[in-house]
Amino acid sequence: MLSEPLTLYKLMILYMLRQAKFPLSGSQISEFFLDKEYTTYFTLQQALNELLEAHLVKQEVIRNSSRYEITREGEETLGFFGKTISEAIVEDIDLFLKENKVRLRNEVGIVSDYYRATNQEYVVQCEVREGKQPLIKVEVSVPTKDQAEVVCDNWRESNQQIYAYIMKELLKD
Repeated sequence: MLSEPLTLYKLMILYMLRQAKFPLSGSQISEFFLDKEYTTYFTLQQALNELLEAHLVKQEVIRNSSRYEITREGEETLGFFGKTISEAIVEDIDLFLKENKVRLRNEVGIVSDYYRATNQEYVVQCEVREGKQPLIKVEVSVPTKDQAEVVCDNWRESNQQIYAYIMKELLKD
């Protein structure tokens, strides 16, 4: 076992990100650590920040949600030090990912965000991603920020029906 708990938490995060094979949100990582009572929220945030500063993970922020991915440097670090994570912890992480894989992937695979365009309207960008690849990307312009937020929220709820409708229309004879 490692003598420095923060180092262990960093290695656990790296292991989780590598095993997931897709980005994980900050809340998904927190869910595991806090539910299993490995550490506190603040210590976990410190570990994530130190991993970011060391370029062992990269972060993408979309509408107040952070998504994390392991970098090549993180993979190398895990290769050197990953064996110091106990078998029980590895089993906990693997079980969490196995039991929650579909939910976790769906949570980070549905992306929507908006920005103010030069014509004073708002452009809403909506995506469904499979890993890093977009399955569908939709951009719409709306006149107000409130409408942009509504479109983002509705995309989360209705993306499957919208995707199915578009595919049905595009593939009909």
